[in-house]
Amino acid sequence: MSASPLKFYERFGIASDLEYLTENLGLLLAAGVDVVGALESIESGVKSKALRRIIHSMREDIASGSSLSSVLEASALFPSRIVTLIKVGEESGQLVSHFKMVAVQEEKQRALRSKIRSALLYPSFVFIVTLIVGVGVSWFILPRLAKVFSQLKLELPLITKIVLGFGSFLGSYGLIAVPVAILCLGAVIYFLFIHRRTKGIGEYILFSLPGVKRLLQEVELARLGFILGGLLRAGVPILPALDSLREATESHHFKRLYTHVRAHIEIGDSLEQSFVSYRRIDTCIPQTVVQLIVTGGKSGTLAEVLLKIGAAYEEKSDASTRNLSVILEPILLFIVWIAVVSVALGVILPIYKLIGGINHH
Repeated sequence: MSASPLKFYERFGIASDLEYLTENLGLLLAAGVDVVGALESIESGVKSKALRRIIHSMREDIASGSSLSSVLEASALFPSRIVTLIKVGEESGQLVSHFKMVAVQEEKQRALRSKIRSALLYPSFVFIVTLIVGVGVSWFILPRLAKVFSQLKLELPLITKIVLGFGSFLGSYGLIAVPVAILCLGAVIYFLFIHRRTKGIGEYILFSLPGVKRLLQEVELARLGFILGGLLRAGVPILPALDSLREATESHHFKRLYTHVRAHIEIGDSLEQSFVSYRRIDTCIPQTVVQLIVTGGKSGTLAEVLLKIGAAYEEKSDASTRNLSVILEPILLFIVWIAVVSVALGVILPIYKLIGGINHH
């Protein structure tokens, strides 16, 4: 009987154990060990008690006749893209090669996430510090300045009224407004970039930013090349290979593209017609890459061409990731500049007006 999936709090700190499970299961299967024996060996090396419980249950289910992909799906340990790749591997008799592909792809994903986190570390730090300082100044200093200016009975410029009004609002309602603003920001991020049904909106926003769009496109093209090329080279038919590719991507743009291509190939269209007939092909794939894929399909070297595309775009995505902080820094500096200039003008203009009035008298 299947064990219950890991609870939310049990998932913290098990990333290394899942990596250990994926890599070693593929190695043991390649060495000729059966799935039950491989899981038994891996179970003893896993640190998490909850994960050991899941693996033990998986081993019992497989010994009772269940397939590896079905027990992995029931365990909810891995995303659907991995389960689908393993299922296709079982059905095609290429389980070992599919496990190798899963291990390679997950390693690429981890490396990419690490590079993006490193690239965003400095801009994020500057932005957070600026936000904290700005809220602190608005909350504690601006309300006092507002009282001073009100006592002087000056006619304040519009920008000063806006800045001081914001400070007065925080001074009066900051204990409520700041937590509510943080919760609202968290909710917006969750629904735009995390929630399965609505993150397509966030992706549309990201695809409208030139530098970010290029990085996302390069990552997806590298995934397209490695997964589809690897599956075709392993002997998997084009339609199941496209199914695996569709499950492997997290991009709504590319999921729609792969669904379209699969449907057209299924009804007898050529590879070229299937790609070219997609209305928003330019959003996903450059024309040069489409031509390479079409040429590879006509010459019978599609798998090799796709793998070369994957390697080329992996290098490009690495370069774009390294340059991500360079792209974001001017945007960040502009935001900080706007905030500093607004506060400075809001404070300096009435003081300048006061000094001018004194000199006039």
